[in-house]
Amino acid sequence: MNAIAPLPSLIPESAPFSLEQRAWLNGFFAAYLGVNGGTETGDAAEPAEPEDFPWHDPTLSLAERLALAEDRKPERQLMAAMAQLDCGQCGYLCQTYAEAVWSGTEADAGRCVPGGKETQRKLKELLGTLELLRDGAPMATPAVKAGGPVGQSRDRPALATLVDTHPLNRNGSEKDVRHVVLDLSATDVTYEAGDSLGVFARKNPVLVQAVLDRIGATGEEMVAFDGDALPLRQVLLSKVDIARPSDECMLFLATRAFDGEEALKLQALAAGEGPADLADADLLDLLQAFPSVMPSLPGLLKSLDRLQPRLYSIASSPKAHPREVHLTVSAVRWDSNDRTRTGIGSCYLADFAKPGDVIPVFVQKSHGFAPPADDGAPAIMVGPGTGIAPFRAFLEEREARGAGGRNWLFFGDQKRTTDFLYEDQIVDWQRRGILTRLDLAFSRDQAEKIYVQTRMRENAAELWAWLEQGAHFYVCGDAKRMASDVEKALLDIAAGPGGRSPTEAKAWLDDLAKAGRYQRDVY
Repeated sequence: MNAIAPLPSLIPESAPFSLEQRAWLNGFFAAYLGVNGGTETGDAAEPAEPEDFPWHDPTLSLAERLALAEDRKPERQLMAAMAQLDCGQCGYLCQTYAEAVWSGTEADAGRCVPGGKETQRKLKELLGTLELLRDGAPMATPAVKAGGPVGQSRDRPALATLVDTHPLNRNGSEKDVRHVVLDLSATDVTYEAGDSLGVFARKNPVLVQAVLDRIGATGEEMVAFDGDALPLRQVLLSKVDIARPSDECMLFLATRAFDGEEALKLQALAAGEGPADLADADLLDLLQAFPSVMPSLPGLLKSLDRLQPRLYSIASSPKAHPREVHLTVSAVRWDSNDRTRTGIGSCYLADFAKPGDVIPVFVQKSHGFAPPADDGAPAIMVGPGTGIAPFRAFLEEREARGAGGRNWLFFGDQKRTTDFLYEDQIVDWQRRGILTRLDLAFSRDQAEKIYVQTRMRENAAELWAWLEQGAHFYVCGDAKRMASDVEKALLDIAAGPGGRSPTEAKAWLDDLAKAGRYQRDVY
């Protein structure tokens, strides 16, 4: 059997990147260009055929993605189980994470935050099924992650200082969206418009205290964690995921249940079955629902997944705000089982972190999502709700660069009086001509719901004209609904004013994406 040659390096050794960044970029460009490793046969390898990934679409369901990848090699089937966002939250792209899991260089199958337990369970199921295809090949030794500049990777975060977090919604809104300002002046962190910021959040201290009370701990107990001795409270606050207990955690709790029926229910939950009201339970829910469980601290901490950083699209240009980074964060809160639940990253920034607090952060470089390099090129930006974040950065960047290209913004939310995020700045851009066009869609200001895709269709002819004149088209926001609806509107516009057949419209949009003129930052 021929040995597989390593992936060819597409990034020169002299390029100003760390080993981790070079590996990430190699993986991205290899995926984009269809580059694969050759075989060590002694002959020159034939150029690889470009590889298509039809499942690499976040609007598809997991079942649809797996069906598209069912005849592909194992690492591609694993890739299809990912959330397909290429968000970088796991430290990889969807393709490179799947390849690392299959090769054994990445042992953690729970790093896909957007995919959640659905992805985690499917990865483990696939690994068990596909193991027979290894042909006895040994698993690779887990790689030791390289260093790299502080603040430019999740493995070496920098320490930013929280300056401010103030509401962007007005009184009466059903939402709580915050403008977050972080000071980078004590760091060497650099970023560009289009990048994202990874935030290492701390969980709700009330939740952590309730867990400590239930297991009879003070929180001051020193525990071993990743080679360090840390207070238990610190580990629960910032190191492990108690909001989404792993299946391994449920199985461990089952072994610590003194009631046999409770043990069986926990085992069923770990298999994706069991009581429906506990399907999305956090650790406190489980400990309260199964009172006979008495976990040991070492076993409990070992069974919990590591807490992953949260990624936010950067809402500022470094040219407009030197040594600062801004975020647009929607605080997530909901009630369930007589408790108010809080989003980990969003409510940490909105409620628990205070001005002056030091927060570990890192920059996740974008892969193509950036303002047009050509300052004369037009830009069409579709960003409802917190999807406005990167386009605030784009517009600040283009203004600071003196870019002459036209800018068209589609923004929408619930009500204009309460939910027009960054209204003063956006209206001022329009008044001064930075924004050539502004189309607004406030869904609840009239009986009939109006969305950004509605406004696109209303302006189909002009939008098509901009695209024919070389405009770049950007979308930021919800992947499952908004981004899918916007893409359908684009295809309809290509078929309408563009005169394309449905097949031609799809090919046109694919070509637009390959040219880097159709970019999505979706979640």
